[in-house]
Amino acid sequence: MSNKKAALYIRVSTAMQADKDSLPLQRDDLVNYARYALNIDDYEIFEDAGFSAKNTDRPKYQEMMTRVRNREFSHILVWKIDRISRNLIDFCEMYEEIKKYDTAFISKNEQFDTSSAMGEAMLKIILVFAELERKLTGERVLSVMIDRASKGMWNGARYPLGYNQADGEDFPQIDADEAKTVQYIFDLYEELCSSTKVARVLKKENYRTKRDGEWRSKTITDILKNPFYVGDYRYNYKQSARGKKKREEEWVLVSDNHPAIITRDQFNRVQGILEENYKGDSQRQRESVKTSVFSKLIVCGECDRHYIAGSDKVRRNGLIPSRYRCVGYSHGQKCKGSIGDVVLLPFVFNYLSNYYKLTQTINPKMRIGTIRKILLSGVPFIRVADIPDEDVMAIKNYLIYSNNATALYKHESRKTLTVVKRSDPMETELKIQETALNRLQDLYLYSSDSMSQKDYILKKTEIEREIATIKINLIEKNTATKFNNDDASMFIEGVALLKSIMLGHEQAYTYEDLAKNIGITHMHAIANALISKITVSDGVPVKIMFKNGMVHHFTWQENKTVTLVDELVYQYQEPILKHIEKHGSIDRTELRKLTRCGTCSADRVAYAMIESGALIQIRGQSHIKYAKNDPKS
Repeated sequence: MSNKKAALYIRVSTAMQADKDSLPLQRDDLVNYARYALNIDDYEIFEDAGFSAKNTDRPKYQEMMTRVRNREFSHILVWKIDRISRNLIDFCEMYEEIKKYDTAFISKNEQFDTSSAMGEAMLKIILVFAELERKLTGERVLSVMIDRASKGMWNGARYPLGYNQADGEDFPQIDADEAKTVQYIFDLYEELCSSTKVARVLKKENYRTKRDGEWRSKTITDILKNPFYVGDYRYNYKQSARGKKKREEEWVLVSDNHPAIITRDQFNRVQGILEENYKGDSQRQRESVKTSVFSKLIVCGECDRHYIAGSDKVRRNGLIPSRYRCVGYSHGQKCKGSIGDVVLLPFVFNYLSNYYKLTQTINPKMRIGTIRKILLSGVPFIRVADIPDEDVMAIKNYLIYSNNATALYKHESRKTLTVVKRSDPMETELKIQETALNRLQDLYLYSSDSMSQKDYILKKTEIEREIATIKINLIEKNTATKFNNDDASMFIEGVALLKSIMLGHEQAYTYEDLAKNIGITHMHAIANALISKITVSDGVPVKIMFKNGMVHHFTWQENKTVTLVDELVYQYQEPILKHIEKHGSIDRTELRKLTRCGTCSADRVAYAMIESGALIQIRGQSHIKYAKNDPKS
């Protein structure tokens, strides 16, 4: 830097100091020092009035440092070293940085020059004592405030809802209007036993928070747990406003210190409900965390907020699926978006299974309609009207022309999936398990007295599950480094792995099938390895963004109700028609066996196919049969 230019930094902690002598005094002293002691006439003043030096979060300080990085200043000049910082770490970081830009630091009062080793050492020694002074001052202030609190005196803070400052009073006094809201919150919670439901009611009835914010579940819980409402003054409870709780022996609690809004009997009843209801106790909630397959993956298509996971109704078989709700729903807002595993799991995992089928048959001549039909094959897609042509074309181009996908879709006979190069203990274990599976099969097939069929199936299933677990762990491990927009092989091998662990099921249409055959933990790992985001609107998935960068959109048929008969027809119409083509007709007994349904359900399937024009009813010699409806005959 050819010319000298100084940054004069001035700071005071309070607005009162800024208005009085401190700020003008610093300014005049520094200007004179720059001109007459340093011979610098080119300077710029940076003033932070009312900011503490405990950290560097000060607007003018940050502006000055930005310009230092642009090499605009040769010197930083302060009136006293603690004007720049009282924190040793902050100051050392700042000083090391300005040295890189050849900027000298000068303190007018301490009279040292950092261009010399002795001056630099003195600077750090002085700063150590400045930080010590700040901490001692903080301890003295805390002691005074704890003493004041123990005497029931107000130490200053935001007033709780229901209280405000009254003229001539040092302690908050009851605000009659706000107190009605507080009483209503306690009454509602005793009735509803849910802070989320209370928040929704207050939002719906246009009640106002203390600072016109949103009613949230946590807002309600904080009010319900606050002993201030029974007249008890609690101080030194947390490390900061949102910090951790301190040890109970450090608290200051003065009972019956001020007028109460809530009776102690009601307050104690509410605490009992909070204790019993785990949602009111965040610690208990953390201790009973349940794995949700799509946790943190779902986004609301209406308000773009994330969905949060909870538990749905318990099924007859004891399974407890997850239900995901929009954050806006929990915060009492209008958005009521939700979706459950019962709908989403079959949709996503059957779609991935269909995607893998597509990789085995795709070719450059395949039509868009054929690709769409393969992707939307299965009961979960009955109500899906369309996947846009541009998405289908993108899928086709991705599978055919991607550098790594071309080889994959051609190898239909490939049985063992190599997820990553074998080079660590997990990969070695995978090889051991695969060898064990091959030996088990040889032992069962070629040794007549080795084991029973039941024992073979149980052991085979155990090894297959272990192999699936290892492969899933390998996918998770390598997701961060392997997935990118050009890497098709990792993604396709991921969906191929999903297909391989379906344990022989052609297509698992229900939540129960998937939970039994794959397991919630495995599905959670697969979903997080393959999917970046799922957008849900009106209770159905409308967009899935995959880790390979592809985005698939889904258009749904409006106002279409899918019945059990619709699902059975969708699932069995093709096998029924193939049976008729082979045998000429199908009777009711054969229909029951094919659909695995009772007489009533099988008959309803046949009648539905007759109404759609697929079948006609014919009478045999002794019983009813069904034949294919051929308009030409």
